[in-house]
Amino acid sequence: MKGLLSIFVPGNRRLLLTVAGLLITLIAVTDWLTKPYISLGFLYLFPIIIVGGILSRTPTIAAALVCAVLQEAFSNLPENEAIFRLVLSSVGFTGTGLFIAELLNNRRIVLEHVEELESEVKRRRDAEDQLQVLVESSPAAIVTIDRNGEILLANQAAQQLLAPGASSLKGQLISSYLPSLQTVFQTQQSRAFRTTLQCRGQRSTGEVFLAGVWFSTYNIVSGPRLAAVIVDLSEDLRNHEDLSLDHLLKSSRILMGAMAHEVRNLCGAAVVLHKNLSRVPGLGHNEDFQALSSLIQSLERISALSVKAPSDAAATVDMSSLLDEVRVLIEGAYRESEIDIEWRAQEKLPLVRADRYGLIQVFLNLAKNSQRAMETSETRKLRVSTSLEDKQVTVRVEDTGIGIPHPENLFRPFQPGAQTAGLGLYVSRSIMRSFGGELHYEPRVQGCCFAVLVPAMARVEETVNA
Repeated sequence: MKGLLSIFVPGNRRLLLTVAGLLITLIAVTDWLTKPYISLGFLYLFPIIIVGGILSRTPTIAAALVCAVLQEAFSNLPENEAIFRLVLSSVGFTGTGLFIAELLNNRRIVLEHVEELESEVKRRRDAEDQLQVLVESSPAAIVTIDRNGEILLANQAAQQLLAPGASSLKGQLISSYLPSLQTVFQTQQSRAFRTTLQCRGQRSTGEVFLAGVWFSTYNIVSGPRLAAVIVDLSEDLRNHEDLSLDHLLKSSRILMGAMAHEVRNLCGAAVVLHKNLSRVPGLGHNEDFQALSSLIQSLERISALSVKAPSDAAATVDMSSLLDEVRVLIEGAYRESEIDIEWRAQEKLPLVRADRYGLIQVFLNLAKNSQRAMETSETRKLRVSTSLEDKQVTVRVEDTGIGIPHPENLFRPFQPGAQTAGLGLYVSRSIMRSFGGELHYEPRVQGCCFAVLVPAMARVEETVNA
């Protein structure tokens, strides 16, 4: 039957119709010639089978009726039962044709389904191969573990991170390397979740490192599973701490300079008073007065100490990427305070010479001041824009806050009326000047605007043309 059904393909349609027509004609002629001897009407089943396999239901029924009429016309049987035989023949031929049609239709459906399954299997195999290549070539360590904490899969990066030079991680317990990960997984097996984790990691050599883990849980027939991406954050932590310490030292130098400046002013006033009091008769020989003179001289020596920043504070900085980083840092807080940010920074800015961490701190300080100034404003909007001049990049930070009533007191340390020590703008300007930049205040009718000027590494025209 399978070999017979295989001939009913769309390409053979015209040939099969021709063969069916010739068979019907041949059977009819032969039946007419042998009418006195025997009826050959049963042979019409063969062309009906062919017709049923390639035509729809209506043509098949029509062909069956034609064959039934031809069979009755050329048969040598009693005429009083002709109608009964005609009905039976029609039903038989029609049923045969429709059965073949349905059989072939089901076969076509099965073949299409098989082809679809084979295509899905192929696509799934391709996806699995691509995923396997992605996992194996990933620079990040990737592992999967079961409910007992046993490692089921680990790529080469995981092997190098957790057990360099040791045996395969597969089959080992994750608790030997990341005990916190197994603890979290065992306490959360009842539900699927995705999260991140920073924890202590330990290599097979006993070396401890800071691990950053991105993991998710999922369930399969055999139970819950956990997939994790692991990276070593130790170097990032060291760099961050070194950078924080360096910035702390720079800020301390600036604050000490501000304190020394204020002490020098007080010492100058104290010296003038001391000279005036020394003219009073008899006071110059007073021991307390002489001790006061020694204290003033000691304060003068302390205030004369210079605290200089290191000469290599500046480096080449990509201004566009730095502003993108600043935008990420301030947008969250501004969104919570329902303050709109209008960002007009140009996409392509020249490289600048600056202290990247210090420059970020300057922008964060300005953004924090603007956020505080707009707390009671009806219109709350921060506008950040950039402009290019011959040898510098200017970034303006403008808000719609309450403004500054006494701008002449800006950039002065320990100014009266400030919410804190009044050192924010003073330190920010000092940071800018440490690498040749500048921080200016630009008056506005409403709110205030600060301009951050950063020296460019090359002329703006050269950078744009590049």
